[in-house]
Amino acid sequence: MNKSSAVTKGIRVEVKSRYIPERSDPSLPLYFFAYHITITNEGDKMVTLLSRYWHISDATGYVEEVKGPGVVGYQPRLEPEESFDYTSFCPLKTEFGIMKGTYQMYYEDGESFDAEIAPFQLVTPHSVN
Repeated sequence: MNKSSAVTKGIRVEVKSRYIPERSDPSLPLYFFAYHITITNEGDKMVTLLSRYWHISDATGYVEEVKGPGVVGYQPRLEPEESFDYTSFCPLKTEFGIMKGTYQMYYEDGESFDAEIAPFQLVTPHSVN
């Protein structure tokens, strides 16, 4: 399992990723990965996650960018010390890749900022990185 963690303006984003062999088919090639994210408000103001941005690169250097509202159909509002967890998936055509990104966050007082999602690896157990 691969992990990353970053804190931006009191918003902690922790990621754990893993390979899903039962949903993968190397003959295609298709390598399927799951990533579990925990977003924790360590600040002292309520914050809302408005949108996400992902930068996904595979072992060939191919890059895909993904943007959209919320995460898994939600735009979670987090009071101080609250967390939001979710799991999502990423298919790749190679055995190794890297994901990183940002969440656009919004405070009730009108301030918005990008919370960092630190880079994490998507890697099969038998690949060499």
